[in-house]
Amino acid sequence: MLNAVKELNGYPKHDPEHRSGHANGKANGKANGHRNGTTEHHDEPAAKQAIEAAVRTILANVGEDPDRQGLIGTPDRIARMYDEILAGYKTDPVKLVNNALFDVDYDDPVIVKEIEYYSMCEHHMLPFFGRAHIAYIPSDKVIGLSKIPRIVEMFARRLQVQERMTRQIAEMIDEILQPQGVAVVVEGSHMCSMMRGVKKEHPRMMTSYMIGKYKEDKELRREFMDQLRK
Repeated sequence: MLNAVKELNGYPKHDPEHRSGHANGKANGKANGHRNGTTEHHDEPAAKQAIEAAVRTILANVGEDPDRQGLIGTPDRIARMYDEILAGYKTDPVKLVNNALFDVDYDDPVIVKEIEYYSMCEHHMLPFFGRAHIAYIPSDKVIGLSKIPRIVEMFARRLQVQERMTRQIAEMIDEILQPQGVAVVVEGSHMCSMMRGVKKEHPRMMTSYMIGKYKEDKELRREFMDQLRK
């Protein structure tokens, strides 16, 4: 099952055919319309040099001198920064989970709230950030608590849109655990609408994605949302 997750990393749209295929341990090889996954490994030194050259070009074309004291090290710093804040592309989901799946006789909701994340909007390459809230109803396994924030971070540390990130988090948890239901709510503040464009300071965007019982049962959804207000 986890090998299927690794192969798809970007995660196919949830549907019964997809679920049954992976329950049998068979990867169907399909991915969603925009994979946004870990599919290629680039030559890291060459990639770093290319980013540095691009930053120098940007600096020169916005009217700056790339060789002045305050900027001469900026291309290197930005290249190293991208390696850190976009590290999700290189994250191996199998190693991330590290077999931290445990048989437990428990079928009530497991809720993990207030998971901080920082991501980069793919449209303007400006940050968006906020908190993710996740619930699942186990079938026969639970996942180690620390793995849920790590899953959020894996998808946040990429060029993203909040809507897709929300779905990817939910579908990975569903893929790994095959639970009775998964619910993910993400709230985010987007610098692309705060420091440019409409320039509004306080708007927060809320997105949600529900699978299984959370999609089918209004009362379960209500209980989950009530928990988030506490």
